[in-house]
Amino acid sequence: MSAEPLSLSLVALLVGAILLDLAFGDPRWLPHPVVAMGRLIDTLECRWNLGSSRARRLKGFMLTGSVVAIVFASTWATLAVLAWLHPWLGLAGELLLLASALAIKGLRDAAMAVATPLARGDLVEARRAVAMIVGRDTESLDEAGITRATVETVAENSVDGITAPLFWALLGGAPLALAYKAVNTLDSMVGYRSERYAEFGYASARLDDLANWVPARLTALAMWLAALTVPGARRHDALAATWRDAPAHPSPNAGWPEAMMASLLGVQLGGTNHYGGRISERALLGEPCEPLRVAHIGRAVRHMHGAWIVCFLLMAGLIGVWRAWA
Repeated sequence: MSAEPLSLSLVALLVGAILLDLAFGDPRWLPHPVVAMGRLIDTLECRWNLGSSRARRLKGFMLTGSVVAIVFASTWATLAVLAWLHPWLGLAGELLLLASALAIKGLRDAAMAVATPLARGDLVEARRAVAMIVGRDTESLDEAGITRATVETVAENSVDGITAPLFWALLGGAPLALAYKAVNTLDSMVGYRSERYAEFGYASARLDDLANWVPARLTALAMWLAALTVPGARRHDALAATWRDAPAHPSPNAGWPEAMMASLLGVQLGGTNHYGGRISERALLGEPCEPLRVAHIGRAVRHMHGAWIVCFLLMAGLIGVWRAWA
């Protein structure tokens, strides 16, 4: 048995990063690592996304490996230099980088930016706000459509923006958390099944699926456990419904938090979306016990908070036990 349990200093840093994110989010004046990742990906994509289908797929693997390795190595080196200058500088640097990997406040604020105008009947402003967080066409969405888009985004991004970064941070600190953000950014930029990215983005999309596989399922379980403290949550049969519905989602991971959210809220997610006038049919998740309305956005945010809190405790406990006994 190893005598190296999960570092309490890392857990303390993550708690500090969570509090920092909850208080300040991502200030626009502060340079964000994801912006630098995006610029690197954009530069390499313009240079490498050329040639035959086989060549594009091979270069896509090169892109994915290069970007993730560069982000991990540069983060590790930066923290090593800061710690060499002074241990407190190293801790402060890791705290800031960990906070930058989280989007708790940002996701909550984005959801409520939709809910606020929607609650007062301002569909034009609500459509404008929801267009900032979804890729689907929003011009003709009614209250139910706007609510569905927002709730789905809150559920899916509970993983991408909160629990998955926490999971990888618990395993490898800020370097691994930022490496995960690089994977996530790669998928969001090139992981599409379009003609331009079908081959070039293949590796990025598959690595993102792999990186989110465990966090997505833990998040759904944590959301269900946290619902014990949420008044009105429909926990009965939510686990069975999630197990039934999640695999029908086109994403191997997004369906788990979305199906659980749908079941706990008593609404039905999925259905018809429009992208640039193109119709996309998504599997239906959950049962329509209630019609979708603006109040479900606030309730979804509460489930999101419960999910990441319980998930963090679960992951810290599981990883701590695994490290202690490995």
